Amino acid sequence: MTATVLMVAEKPSIAETIAKAFAGGGAHFRKGKVPVYEYEGNFKGQRALFRVTSVVGHVFSLDFAPQYRGWDKTDPKELFDAPTQKEEANPKAHIVAHLRGEAKGCSHLVLWLDCDREGENICFEVMQCLHFSRSQVLRAHFSSLVPEDLRRSMANLGVPNEDEALAVDARQEIDLKCGVAFTRFQTKFFQGRYGNLDARLISYGPCQTPTLGFTVERHDLIQSFKPEKFWKICPSLSVSDGRVLEPEWERGRVFDQAVATTFLQLLKGGKGAKAEVKSVSRKKESRVRPVPLNTVEMLKLASKQLGMGPHETMQVAERLYTSGYISYPRTETSKYPAGFDTRAVLQEQSRHGYWGDTVREVLASGVGKAKSSGVDAGDHPPITPTACVEEGTLTGSSWRLYDLVARHFIATLMPDASYTKTKVTFVIRPTVEGAGDLGGGEVFTIVGRSDFSPGFTSILPWMAVEMTPLPPNISEGQVFPVNDVALREGSTSPPDYLTESELIDKMEKHGIGTDASIPVHINNILERNYARLETGRKIVPTNLGVVLVHGYHKIDSELVLPKVRAHIEQQIGLVAAGKADYKDVVKHSLDGFESKFKYFVEKIERMNELFEATFSSLASSGKIISKCGDCRRYMRYINLRPQRLYCQACEKTYSVPQNGVVKGGSAELTCPLDGFELVIFSEGGTGKSFPLCPRCYNEPPFEGVPNNAMACIHCPMPKCKSSVHTNGEVQ
Repeated sequence: MTATVLMVAEKPSIAETIAKAFAGGGAHFRKGKVPVYEYEGNFKGQRALFRVTSVVGHVFSLDFAPQYRGWDKTDPKELFDAPTQKEEANPKAHIVAHLRGEAKGCSHLVLWLDCDREGENICFEVMQCLHFSRSQVLRAHFSSLVPEDLRRSMANLGVPNEDEALAVDARQEIDLKCGVAFTRFQTKFFQGRYGNLDARLISYGPCQTPTLGFTVERHDLIQSFKPEKFWKICPSLSVSDGRVLEPEWERGRVFDQAVATTFLQLLKGGKGAKAEVKSVSRKKESRVRPVPLNTVEMLKLASKQLGMGPHETMQVAERLYTSGYISYPRTETSKYPAGFDTRAVLQEQSRHGYWGDTVREVLASGVGKAKSSGVDAGDHPPITPTACVEEGTLTGSSWRLYDLVARHFIATLMPDASYTKTKVTFVIRPTVEGAGDLGGGEVFTIVGRSDFSPGFTSILPWMAVEMTPLPPNISEGQVFPVNDVALREGSTSPPDYLTESELIDKMEKHGIGTDASIPVHINNILERNYARLETGRKIVPTNLGVVLVHGYHKIDSELVLPKVRAHIEQQIGLVAAGKADYKDVVKHSLDGFESKFKYFVEKIERMNELFEATFSSLASSGKIISKCGDCRRYMRYINLRPQRLYCQACEKTYSVPQNGVVKGGSAELTCPLDGFELVIFSEGGTGKSFPLCPRCYNEPPFEGVPNNAMACIHCPMPKCKSSVHTNGEVQ
């Protein structure tokens, strides 16, 4: 044995799959901080011991240096130039120590992280923990967890891509500094003035806010819409087979009732009005099969067809991928690569109980090529099934999404749907004297569809075309009696609120977010009470969301319009391609946002006017509870999200613990450090209660205690009757 190889995957379940692919049932399992699998095999032509383990997502997270983390100690404008540092993302998991322990004695490192930019970034996080030389580090590139694909990847190891890793670093730093600066300023400004905001944070995000902007843009169109009445003429005709046809007026509709009435009177005058067939056209039409499935299209289809939100869809897709049922679910590519074996995937699905017969027909007739109009983004192949799984083995959302992915794949290799479209044009001529003003009469048309060949819609039935056949013997020159001519009134209607699927489409077209982050941004605006999800998966902005977007427009529309973020994404793409310097892109983006932030702060009263007209002031909210230690006047307890105390005289708010009830304490119970009257917090559910000083809780007087963490039961002050020193132990 001359080599020991450490192999690191992104999740424990993937590490297990990799070990089984190479060792079968012969891998030795060892329980560490995360599982470790060991087996013997060949590496670079020699015998080797393999250790397979994993991280649990990102090893590190980016944050400001400690002196910049306090909301009250740092002016938000300083954050644009503040130093940042990477810290262990999940200290309790001890991933860094685990990796270092497993790396001892290893001669090579093989990285099996997900093959996208985030995965590439995690590769370099793992390398940062360890001290392998670049020549000792190799990268596996794979798109599914099928054993054959994993073995193929092992035989073709490459190297990690530092440019793609730096692109993630760039996005993280830009989003952290911009988002936190605006969020801290907005939150402190508005929560210190209004009581019924119903939001713990008034957050800003370079992607989140344009996402919200799309929903408010549609909301504004709906609110400003003024319905307009229209009229249209609707005849009914009797044809030879006894059916009644109702052709459409070629003029469509008119918005003047007097004009519409004139047409009606001229057509209805006299007896025995006739409709003559002016022309009949027939042509073959097609409904084209879909292109191969990428992430964004999967998110749209899951929302529209399955009623699954994008956040849930990606969680389910990740589980299906790690279980070996579908290929990697994060891809922008919608075109099968030249060497992709579609026949092998079809053969696997030919055993399926639901669509096996259809697949066997496709195989027997010769597998067609998928549409060439898809896009090869150069990342992973499109999303496809990698195993044949029956309903029952998978249930609930997992089954429904697998079913969608499998059906979509099969559909891409089937013929287009086709049908015959027949268009009949009628002329209805009045039979009264003086009708010459109508020229040759009024023209009406009707369209029918027949002779349907389902093609791919037999596997995707929701994409089928509804057949509306016309009588087959209609021909030019035929005349039919007009049963009736009616004048129908209607009103124009506003557009509807954006559905999730439509919002995803807008985000993709405008370059807001990536296939991996789009679900996160949509989820954020819902969780932060900027929008709500209504029936039909429509996204409706709340009052807070509307006021925020309108406020940004009053100060600087570029804060909410998509073009600034789209430009940043373009620059980050250049970093990933090795065509732009990471530091230059970060500096340029932050310099632009810093100038916008300064102007935003200067003009914040423009936004505040909208808040003032929409929300209740703190002075008129809440109830009197305890005295402020600075002014000795009573503060108010705001029992609305977020719960907080407000001193009107000092114009200052104090955070309190959430998910419980705050009550006033005894007037004798005051903090010996600052004179604030203590309040009593009772935890919801547990019933546990403890006192706290509003100032000490927000601005701990002792080093090493984070903000919003210190209650009196943690205080070491000897003179405090409620302190741990007096009571002996932390409750």
